[in-house]
Amino acid sequence: MKHPKYVKPVLVATSPNQVWSWDITKLSGPRKGVLYNLYSIIDIHSRMTVGWTVSPYENSTVARDLIEQTCKKQGVQKEQLTIHSDRGSPMKSKTVGELMMDLGVIKSYSRPRVSNDNPYSEAQFKTLKYHRTFPKRFGSIQDARNFLRLFFDWYNFDHYHSGIAMLPPAAVHHGTAEKIIEKRKQTMKLAFEKYPERFVKGYAVTKTVPKESWINQPSQNTLEAA
Repeated sequence: MKHPKYVKPVLVATSPNQVWSWDITKLSGPRKGVLYNLYSIIDIHSRMTVGWTVSPYENSTVARDLIEQTCKKQGVQKEQLTIHSDRGSPMKSKTVGELMMDLGVIKSYSRPRVSNDNPYSEAQFKTLKYHRTFPKRFGSIQDARNFLRLFFDWYNFDHYHSGIAMLPPAAVHHGTAEKIIEKRKQTMKLAFEKYPERFVKGYAVTKTVPKESWINQPSQNTLEAA
């Protein structure tokens, strides 16, 4: 029996709302056997969580509603956006596929059992579950929703993300990153002029937001062909 060949996804974003990644992770409820499902959509360029929901069910209807509401909220136009996910049943469902076709959204999927094909969602869930405030169990689904509302507010607006020059995702998503970086440069310049002896390795270069974000970096040949 031949196994189907899966194409390696190669996606590049140079600004917000070009490529989103989404996934589902399980949250432990008040007792063994009770699980809640966190659906989360992250913009790969800004790292901002643009949509999320918690449901007792893992199904295509919840996924469809979340994607539809998030696209409307972000003002996504036809042919603007690619949404990437793994190959779970809600992701591959006819319900979600038909919605994406109606919205003019391009679908992209990870290869089976290749975690590197969906690194942004994986990293976000790791940040969530290793956060010092993350509980072992939630007392109810409403407890989970209340906790995640606070978590995603922190993640988007107060979390200094190492992948985007130690800026909060919302600053990159909403276009205020350059102002923050310029302010940092001025602060660094003043500090260097006032206390040059503290800069033993010379003037420190202020980090900037990467021009491109990707899922599986394109090869040089691909870039030249484009």
